[in-house]
Amino acid sequence: MQRTEIDPRWQDLEVIERLVREARTVAVVGLSADPGRPSFGVARYLARSGLRILPVNPGLREWQGVPAYPSVSALPEPVDIVDVFRRPEHVPAIAREAVALGAGALWMQLGVLSAEGARIADEGGLDVVMDRCLAVEHREVVGWS
Repeated sequence: MQRTEIDPRWQDLEVIERLVREARTVAVVGLSADPGRPSFGVARYLARSGLRILPVNPGLREWQGVPAYPSVSALPEPVDIVDVFRRPEHVPAIAREAVALGAGALWMQLGVLSAEGARIADEGGLDVVMDRCLAVEHREVVGWS
């Protein structure tokens, strides 16, 4: 399988560190209720480290007692980071919703590569991170385990 080249600006360590240190709210798009799924583990880690998680999945009513939302556009307030666990073809629409919501950043998890989504978010004024795990970066920067 050929790996898509990632623009280095979408993996800027200064941006990653700032987002990890400053973020307080994270919308986890594609959050699964299955504890075996990466989205569940990342969201659980982030919640335990003190971040407020807003689950985004049309198939969920709630996650860990927190109300879930069917889409980013349905969120009741802007969030610091929109963390995406969806296939790349869904990212451009999510990026548009994140821009319209006034989110601070679009973060695409490991393996989620969308140059179009990154461009939409960037042009909309959001910070962009691609192909990085928010939990791993949080652990590296903040040191919480």
